[in-house]
Amino acid sequence: QVQLVESGGGSVQAGDSLRLSCAASGIIFRQCDLGWFRQAPGKEREFVAAINWSGDSTSYVDSVKGRFSIFRDNAKNTVYLQMNSLKPEDTAVYYCAARYNSRRDYNYWGQGTQVTVSS
Repeated sequence: QVQLVESGGGSVQAGDSLRLSCAASGIIFRQCDLGWFRQAPGKEREFVAAINWSGDSTSYVDSVKGRFSIFRDNAKNTVYLQMNSLKPEDTAVYYCAARYNSRRDYNYWGQGTQVTVSS
């Protein structure tokens, strides 16, 4: 059974930092591309960041470039999202996702963790 479990969310002030974690089980973690997505109230879910299976390629949505960083620890089957200089518009439920094939949609998803940034 595949499980992706996010943690690390919370309520912070603008300018603060948070580190989200996503612990995976039931997948061959080192073979998976991993991503972070978020969904704000009343909005569509959007891509935030991704890291490929080997860890040598990352991508980010423009709005978080220079502030967020995605990295992975294959020994711990965990992917992280370091979020610095948080803004109120970063408020959302954050989800991690995994896939084996970079040409396909992400097919494994976590349950989400809430991040709330107040001004």
